[in-house]
Amino acid sequence: MEALYGLLLPFLGTSLGAASVFFMKKAMSDGLQKGLTGFAAGVMTAASVWSLLIPAIERSEELGKWSFAPAAAGLWLGFLFLLALDHIIPHLHWGSAQPEGPSSRLRRTTMMVLAVTLHNIPEGMAVGVVCAGYLAGDTEITAMGVLALSLGIAVQNFPEGAIVSMPLRAEGEGKLRAFAGGVLSGVVEPIGALVTILAAELLVPALPYLLGFAAGAMLYVVVEEMIPEMSQGRHSHIGVLAFAAGFSVMMVLDVALG
Repeated sequence: MEALYGLLLPFLGTSLGAASVFFMKKAMSDGLQKGLTGFAAGVMTAASVWSLLIPAIERSEELGKWSFAPAAAGLWLGFLFLLALDHIIPHLHWGSAQPEGPSSRLRRTTMMVLAVTLHNIPEGMAVGVVCAGYLAGDTEITAMGVLALSLGIAVQNFPEGAIVSMPLRAEGEGKLRAFAGGVLSGVVEPIGALVTILAAELLVPALPYLLGFAAGAMLYVVVEEMIPEMSQGRHSHIGVLAFAAGFSVMMVLDVALG
């Protein structure tokens, strides 16, 4: 049951955030955008440390002074994996006029959805690998730890859902299409989590590497995309304070519930 909650809670958070398009009449302000992005970045950073890297290192204690090695190797693989996706998937960030990735004839709105979908891939992997560790009987990963990570990602997915649906609405899409775009950006999370669970159950000895991999993928998104977005132009202090709030919320959830 905990694994099921782990799969569904983040997707529910994205869907509820996307539903904001039905009751928010105005376009999202620049300050609100930076605050939501900063909060999400803080949650993802704290989750990478407490829910992924620390359990990966603890699970490798038999390596002694080299217990960091699997987590570090996985971290680098996660970074490189997201770097590759960033270069092969065309996407467009909110507030940017220049698409990233290969040239494409895709609509602006489609590329905006793809940009947030890239954020959600490592989040789904993170939930999946933690669920896999719990299902495999890993003593370092508890049911409450799974719930804490899933709840934390669900909390930060609420603003991410709004970050997709509201700009789509501002681009001229109808409310239902804007909502659908936000929901679709989150579909990759339960799918990614399920695939990761299946892979991890086959490769239980590699769990520390997979935990590090998920952390690296999440941190890549934070450093390469979210921190620049929350720091540019005016109101950058809002993003910084929101980052601290998101980091604190995830840290409390993981320590209190884990």
